[in-house]
Amino acid sequence: MSKVFDTRLSRRGLLKGGAVAFAAGLSPVTMALQSLAASQSGGAATASRLADSPYGPIGPVNDEVTGLPLLQLPEGFSYATLSWVGDLMSDGNPVPERLDGMGVVALEDNEIILIRNHEVGTGQLIPASASYNKSARPDATHAAGGNTTIRFSRLAKREISTTPSLGGTMLNCAGGVTPWGTWLSCEETIIDMTAEGGLKHGYVFEVRADPLQTTAVPIVDMGRYEHEAAAVDPRDSFVYLTEDNRNHSPLYRFIPRDDSQTPGALEKGGRLQAAKIVGRGFTELFAPVPGETHQIEWVDIANPDMDPVDELSGPFLQARDAGALSLSRGEGIVYHEGMIYIVDTSAGTNEEGSAGYGDGAVWMLDPVSSSLRCLFASTDPRMANNPDNIAISPRGGLMMCEDGGGAEDDFGFGERILGLTTAGESYIFAKNNIVLTAQQIAAAGKTCDPGDYRDREIAGVCFDPQGEIMFVNIQIPGVTFAIWGPWERGPV
Repeated sequence: MSKVFDTRLSRRGLLKGGAVAFAAGLSPVTMALQSLAASQSGGAATASRLADSPYGPIGPVNDEVTGLPLLQLPEGFSYATLSWVGDLMSDGNPVPERLDGMGVVALEDNEIILIRNHEVGTGQLIPASASYNKSARPDATHAAGGNTTIRFSRLAKREISTTPSLGGTMLNCAGGVTPWGTWLSCEETIIDMTAEGGLKHGYVFEVRADPLQTTAVPIVDMGRYEHEAAAVDPRDSFVYLTEDNRNHSPLYRFIPRDDSQTPGALEKGGRLQAAKIVGRGFTELFAPVPGETHQIEWVDIANPDMDPVDELSGPFLQARDAGALSLSRGEGIVYHEGMIYIVDTSAGTNEEGSAGYGDGAVWMLDPVSSSLRCLFASTDPRMANNPDNIAISPRGGLMMCEDGGGAEDDFGFGERILGLTTAGESYIFAKNNIVLTAQQIAAAGKTCDPGDYRDREIAGVCFDPQGEIMFVNIQIPGVTFAIWGPWERGPV
């Protein structure tokens, strides 16, 4: 029997993200974050900082599969690698490159089902049963992004299989899990291949837990722009979306025509809107400070499929004309217990004082009160070095993946997984430690090139429904990790 990750009280409550919390009151972590936001907006805000981790210092830990020290983790934590780029999938083809956003969509008995993005532009078509744009380009390449589906044994903590689940898309960056157990895969591009006999790109696609049920139908009404991520509010089925185009980055929401919360409902279309600060025209929120708060309203995007102009998406141009707000680079977005958490990966200022070129920030949107508050803003790469993907554990612990080219701290150099405390402070949970020799690669049976990969992007952080296992990707050389340990020592 298949059970899906459902956040509605009335359906499959065992695996939902928030039903238990709603029934018994908000989790302590969520209440603390909301209390922090309230105190900040009341004038008690303090500068964000890097705090000591509640899980303790990190150090190299060996992979239980290959024996290689690929991650630094706190004492007591373990991990297993799975589905490396180049490994053979169930159909005999190699796992595609550039692992990015990822989500847990279902639990079948003790098999966890993850759907993973591949942020590839052109190359070899992912051989999925569902494919959007199959047309070959003049150089014989295809739209080579898409998705793969991983089955993972929760008990054995090992990969069972990897299967292609969506092909013919491009630059599938992040996305989001739906309450009905599917994955929204977002194209981060506005490329038009119609002149080559192909199709337009820049859409969101719904990928089913069973790859054979995926349709490859673009959700056109969600807009054609450089999509990053999506988060669904289970109370009304609204989908909140980010656009990652530096300093041209509205916050969107999609109101579906069909709110039945079933696979395929979003493909029936709906209304796209952009957030606007009440009483103000077009506003650039490029350098927020903790506690900064805005009341927002929503303006309609009349033509979500409008073509781009001068590399600016049609929805952005319409949002700007309607006086909407713009983040610097909207990236990760996630729903948890009534709130929407949003990462702006380059919020802040650089050494030259240019806004929108900083180290990143985290916002919290309350859809009920229509308030948007800055919870955290980095002023130093040690504190946070361009956080990107974001996830919240079933217990309410917030985790961020870095994509800033690596940071130097007390544990050496590398990209990190950062947590956020209930005091609005970041802490280091894990660090990319991948340095591979040819001998190590051969012994592990892998196909990547030797090299130092510690500066490569971490992405796709997500949790199993019980909160026992955290999954995450390192985009290059392309490895997925399952991490487990004494989560009860901290907020995750």
